[in-house]
Amino acid sequence: MRIPFSLLNNRFLIRRFVQSVILILLLIVINFFLIHLAPGDPVYYLAGQSGDEAYYAMIRAKFGLDQPLLTQLWVYFSSILRGDLGYSLNYQQPVSSVIFSRIPATLLLILSSVLVAAVGGVILAVEVARRENSIYDRALNNFVLLGHSLPSFSIGHLLLLFFALYLGLFPAQGMLSANQDLTGLDYLSDLFSHLVLPCLTLAVVQIAQIMRLTRAQMLEVLNENYITTARAKGIKERRVVYGHALRNALLPVVTIIGSDLGMLLSGAVLTETVFGYPGLGRLTLEALAARDYPVLMGLFLLISIAVAIFNFITDTTYSFIDPRIRYSQ
Repeated sequence: MRIPFSLLNNRFLIRRFVQSVILILLLIVINFFLIHLAPGDPVYYLAGQSGDEAYYAMIRAKFGLDQPLLTQLWVYFSSILRGDLGYSLNYQQPVSSVIFSRIPATLLLILSSVLVAAVGGVILAVEVARRENSIYDRALNNFVLLGHSLPSFSIGHLLLLFFALYLGLFPAQGMLSANQDLTGLDYLSDLFSHLVLPCLTLAVVQIAQIMRLTRAQMLEVLNENYITTARAKGIKERRVVYGHALRNALLPVVTIIGSDLGMLLSGAVLTETVFGYPGLGRLTLEALAARDYPVLMGLFLLISIAVAIFNFITDTTYSFIDPRIRYSQ
């Protein structure tokens, strides 16, 4: 008996949604215990090393650190359901306020790097596929190897040294120039100049991945019979490549962009540290150094939800592009 398309599609989406929710719950539990079982005591960071035991006990009671781990986990889950992520031990303000103040910077960095990587990677892949085994092809293949080999931390330092310190083309640190009240185009120009190097740092690895996969797909598609037929009809080569072949070679790009969100977020931690960029990555390192449990758990929760949502969107988008996925699963 053939299952109706709409029912099959709904079952696929429901199953993916349930899997995403379960994944988020498991990640919350795992991250909670990993953070709390790590060596060190945040009380000493808050109260200093010279306090007495009564003062330490008061601090633990104030922030609920004197409760058993399972009790703390239950309180944490209950708070999440109420939309309360807790109170920052280090910043002395609600965790949601601390995190949400950093989201725009990281979101701008990640989205701009994805845009640069997607456009740049696809264009380079198409051009090298059209010139297979040429010097241009071999040079860009070496770039792919380099992009896969170097970590974002090293790429960031190289770009910083050359373009910021040596050539002086871009600012070395921050998101905006200090002590300047800029508005309008001046503000956007300053924001863009600070964004270029961090964006390229994150985009290089993405460009290498997208280019490698899209190139392989393009070479396969360009040898299909319908491409040969289109060329035989006298259709211009650029239209054949970009209008016919590229459309069918773009499926892997959707998967890469969605599945690499976790890598982008981890790369943002190092990238924001290198460039002093005030986003979630830098906040993560600050919270780790201060052993700020509520902020760390809030960050892990946010990142887990973001990765799960993007994976769900990727699976859904890919299933609509290629319906065979719904039937195979």
